[in-house]
Amino acid sequence: MKLVTAVIKPFKLDDVREALSDIGVQGITVTEVKGFGRQKGHTELYRGAEYVVDFLPKVKIDIAIGDEQVDQVIEAITNAANTGKIGDGKIFVTALEQVIRIRTGESGVDAI
Repeated sequence: MKLVTAVIKPFKLDDVREALSDIGVQGITVTEVKGFGRQKGHTELYRGAEYVVDFLPKVKIDIAIGDEQVDQVIEAITNAANTGKIGDGKIFVTALEQVIRIRTGESGVDAI
């Protein structure tokens, strides 16, 4: 089992959710986050004062899946979130040791 975490631009969330749904992913967790990488941030003018916005709004998506779906999920996220511009985001894949569904007590891939 794997945990795929993607950090993407907020306006791409619907496209990514739809792409994941199309390949059969049943559940995702979405969190609004802020961060910066190579995109750095930008300068804004507010009431005549200039200030730097270091952290840009992003969306973090967590998806727990079986090993056989990893490549499909990565491809779906990459295609749906890609704008070709800096700041499109990152995808991280980590191993999941155990998953348990609280309601039924199921564990492993059955709990996903």
